[in-house]
Amino acid sequence: MGWAAGLAVIGTAIAVLGLVVWRKVPRNVVGLLLVWVGAVVVFVAARDVFLPSNQFFEEGAWWLVVAVALLLLFFPDGRLPSPRWRAVAVLLVVCCLVQQTVSVPLLREPAFGLMLVLVLVAAFSLVVRFRRAGGRERAQLKWLALAGLAVAVYPIVCLVEILITGESGVVATGFGIATLIGLPASVAVAMLRHDLYDVDRIVADSVTYAIVVVALLGTYAGIALTLGLFLGKESAPAAAIATAVCALVLSPLRTRLQRLVDRRLYPPRRAALAAIEDLQRRIHTEQAQPEELELSLRTALRDPTLRVGLLVPGASGFVDAAGVPVGADGGVPVLLGGVQIGLLAGASGPAVLKAVATGAASLVEVSRLRAEVASALRDVAASRSRLVQAGDRERRRLERDLHDGAQQRLVSLGMALRLAQRHLDDGSVDVNGLLDQAVAELSTAIAELRQIAHGLRPTSLDDGLHAALAAITRSLPIPVRLDIGPDELPDELAITAYFVAAEAVTNAAKYAHASSIAVRVEQAAEDVRIRVEDDGCGGATPRPGSGLSGLADRVAAIGGSLSMHSPAGRGTTIEVVLPCGS
Repeated sequence: MGWAAGLAVIGTAIAVLGLVVWRKVPRNVVGLLLVWVGAVVVFVAARDVFLPSNQFFEEGAWWLVVAVALLLLFFPDGRLPSPRWRAVAVLLVVCCLVQQTVSVPLLREPAFGLMLVLVLVAAFSLVVRFRRAGGRERAQLKWLALAGLAVAVYPIVCLVEILITGESGVVATGFGIATLIGLPASVAVAMLRHDLYDVDRIVADSVTYAIVVVALLGTYAGIALTLGLFLGKESAPAAAIATAVCALVLSPLRTRLQRLVDRRLYPPRRAALAAIEDLQRRIHTEQAQPEELELSLRTALRDPTLRVGLLVPGASGFVDAAGVPVGADGGVPVLLGGVQIGLLAGASGPAVLKAVATGAASLVEVSRLRAEVASALRDVAASRSRLVQAGDRERRRLERDLHDGAQQRLVSLGMALRLAQRHLDDGSVDVNGLLDQAVAELSTAIAELRQIAHGLRPTSLDDGLHAALAAITRSLPIPVRLDIGPDELPDELAITAYFVAAEAVTNAAKYAHASSIAVRVEQAAEDVRIRVEDDGCGGATPRPGSGLSGLADRVAAIGGSLSMHSPAGRGTTIEVVLPCGS
């Protein structure tokens, strides 16, 4: 009664699994076949309660065999492998009906034999499917192969238990129940979440441990039986010796067997781990670098899209060994000590990448540390370069400020003194006034030199750009017309505009022999424009190291542009555009 109740519970669970599969995939008959299997198991349990044990098998077990065989034929897409397989399905049902309804031995015995053959043919249909299948269907078939492996091992487990204990007991019963549950469970996982676990890894490990368990039981039984002939059937030393021999022989055998099975059933993982081991060996002999991990894995997995991302401090995300960003979408984390240090991304699939990530963790950590050191060295080199460049820029700035500011004021001062000298004797000019003005200009120039030495802007800009330019033009011997629109500009723009106008006006007065100069500064929505025009001789060309060349550098340093139009005999026009963003 207890056995039947347990069987009924198992059958109900199988039927529920079938209903879940059928609800998720309603057009696939696999779910309904699972319901059939569960219903037959419940029926067998119920018949065992009311009929003698020799009759319940006749009433239900044959339909269980048919249901399982049809499940093998229609799994996983709910269709037969080809129309020719319909004959197998029909013959299965016919043979079962013969077993159920015909009592003539001449018909029952051939039907029994044919039914066994048809079950094997149904199992072979999975091999046919596997050869034709793609990635998804192959993964589903591998899940069913797990249950098939348990079915294949079950008779061996029963035989070994009988050899050791003399009867089929707890081990065989427990393994049988696990097998009965394993088939529908594998089918359900394959239909609903075939990509939930690494099925290749599970198959490889299952095959390995199945062989190890069978070998262990066989070795133990053989040694125990042999020693039992000499030491007695219930001899404790015989059991102890058998156990010790099994432990010594089969422990190293499992490792070698795992490698062999991986090579046959899990080639991507094995190839990747072999590549990692080879790279580690070459690194130890100084024949390779840890940064070659990505290339080695690409070659081993035949996946040109594979990327090894490193989690380097200071980076915005994952980067490779060269510092190139690596996308994290679909990547598998690489953990070391429970802390993520990188990721593997590619087309090989998360199952394979997870297996490889564990084996590659140490190399990823070494690569990450080396990348971190390389990044720090690059930062130091860049910092040194910026310091050198900043020093050069500062020297050039001082040179430009001296040339474009104080020097121009001193030139203007010299011209004013020369004018005073010329009119010193004729009394037509107020020489004292000119000298007073010269002294004031000299004081201003000295102040500007002091400010430049301290990296400050000219003090004349304190009163605005118009006042600063007016202070320069007042000392010139030719009239200068100022049209300064914005008087309040950011310091950087005001200083640049000041030096541009000062240099252009001084050049026009000194070299162009102009009779008039016009300076115009206007501010638009996104830029400030400085335009300086004269009516001089024209023909000006900027030369390297000249004042105009320095002005062009100054303007370019803040993202501006300088243009000059100077046709011979028609004056010169210099126009500067400075971005202001407001």
